[in-house]
Amino acid sequence: MPYVNIKITREGATAEQKAKLIEGVTHLLRDTLGKNPATTVVVIDEVDTDNWGIGGESVTVRRKKGQ
Repeated sequence: MPYVNIKITREGATAEQKAKLIEGVTHLLRDTLGKNPATTVVVIDEVDTDNWGIGGESVTVRRKKGQ
């Protein structure tokens, strides 16, 4: 039973976009590894940009700087 955890910043991904991610990852595992879609679990975690850091800074700060 594959378990996939996708982490993205909370910046307005729509329900439709998230559904496409879930479907796409499920199909990728089926097509690439022969995994059963009925037992494939995909979880999407949305993280506030204040709680996601890169290079010693939060994504919020980096976005304000235009990085």
